[in-house]
Amino acid sequence: MPADALLFSNSRPPGAEVPFAHAAGPLRDHLGHRTVWFVGWARHDLDAYTGWVADALADVLGPVDLRGLHREPDPAATIREADPARETVLVGGGNTFRLRRRTGDNGVLAALRERDDLRYAGASAGSNLACPTIMTTNDMPIVDPGGLDALGRLPVQVNPHYLDPDPHSAHRGETREERIAEFHEENALAVVGLREGAWLFRSGDRLTLDGHTARLFRRGHEPTELAAGTDLSWLLETPTS
Repeated sequence: MPADALLFSNSRPPGAEVPFAHAAGPLRDHLGHRTVWFVGWARHDLDAYTGWVADALADVLGPVDLRGLHREPDPAATIREADPARETVLVGGGNTFRLRRRTGDNGVLAALRERDDLRYAGASAGSNLACPTIMTTNDMPIVDPGGLDALGRLPVQVNPHYLDPDPHSAHRGETREERIAEFHEENALAVVGLREGAWLFRSGDRLTLDGHTARLFRRGHEPTELAAGTDLSWLLETPTS
């Protein structure tokens, strides 16, 4: 069974001055005293991004041994050789297509698939990468990702930053709900639309929503509102229904 996975809609909820402050407790429990390998390939400036995340985590958790995986001579080997009792992975947000392309090119995606015994945390694009595919990302395809398949740490899809339709908006493009309906015209996997401040936590055969509300979309069903604290473990058994 895969190791624990903690998947955030975002790292900076509206109104929060300190990134990750809304989830300090779960992050502290999840990261523990492990070395954290930070996967920042969703962004362009990897050193700046790694430094920003290190500072943010230190502000809310105290000292964290966070290391940029991009600085390793062989990032994929670092993942393959990681000790699950002492090391974990944190995958940052940004552009999901770029993250999929770069981790595919450098072998980290394959290494993470092999090492599902490593604890995994992700935010935004990093949460998309934990799904069976990246097809429910909100991002623009700025690069050819080299494939849409992802890690499958959950058997369901996540849509981070889920936005409810605004009846007063002048926007005439598809709403997030309509885009997910399009996904279900072609695919059967359930989709959890995580509103800002929400996260999913998988531990063994248990899956829970916390932090904030979310919306569940299943093909052939009306969307369902989910309260913080909802037990979604049944989705691990029947992810396509």
